[in-house]
Amino acid sequence: MTLPVTIIMIEDDEGHARLIERNIRRSGVNNEIVSFTNGTSAIKHLFGPDGTGLAQKGNALLVLLDLNLPDMSGIDILKQIKENKYLKASPVVVLTTTDDSQEIKRCYELGCNVYITKPVNYENFANAIRQLGLFFSVIQVPPAAP
Repeated sequence: MTLPVTIIMIEDDEGHARLIERNIRRSGVNNEIVSFTNGTSAIKHLFGPDGTGLAQKGNALLVLLDLNLPDMSGIDILKQIKENKYLKASPVVVLTTTDDSQEIKRCYELGCNVYITKPVNYENFANAIRQLGLFFSVIQVPPAAP
């Protein structure tokens, strides 16, 4: 039996978060979405009260990550996720306004699965999110480490 995938959305812009969720739903993805507006609360949730990540053992997660957060860098969050034995198998989709080639390269080197630049144009952004919803509907998330 495979567990349903929980989508962890770390996005400080409330408008972007609503747009992302609406378009994921429009694509037919009904998975639970747990939203965070800053890195600190997302890290607490992901790594649990003891900070080890053991709280997520056996959970299937997919992380949507904005890089520009008010309290910490999304790059640091990506690095922590991919270095943790309980979380490293979780796919991470970076959704950010930054299209700097060095930053994109760094995210892939750290283990992000997909890097999507949020277009400033609303229609293009909505289309990118619809594509992401289709991606969610077919992706198989590996189970967390035993």
